[in-house]
Amino acid sequence: MEYAQEVQEKKQQQAKKAKAKLELERKERSIRLPELSDDKLISDLSRMGAITPYLIAAHFNLKLSAAKELLEELAKKNLVKNVGGNSRIRIYQVAAAS
Repeated sequence: MEYAQEVQEKKQQQAKKAKAKLELERKERSIRLPELSDDKLISDLSRMGAITPYLIAAHFNLKLSAAKELLEELAKKNLVKNVGGNSRIRIYQVAAAS
């Protein structure tokens, strides 16, 4: 009886530790887009070879949908151009670098 109780307590402690670790790893993603005229944005993009929504989301701590919107706005202003991809993902490149 005691052994089963010890095993159950051990499993509960491990579950608590795993849950605490999961909560620490979560990051809050921002929905607010950076300013398009921001020099830091342009310089960071110019250093990237291929620009994907995932790279933008990871680099600027944005949600993926916000990163896609940002890239579409940059493409409308001719700061980046679409160089490939398909219906699911677009690949962009800085217009001045091409």
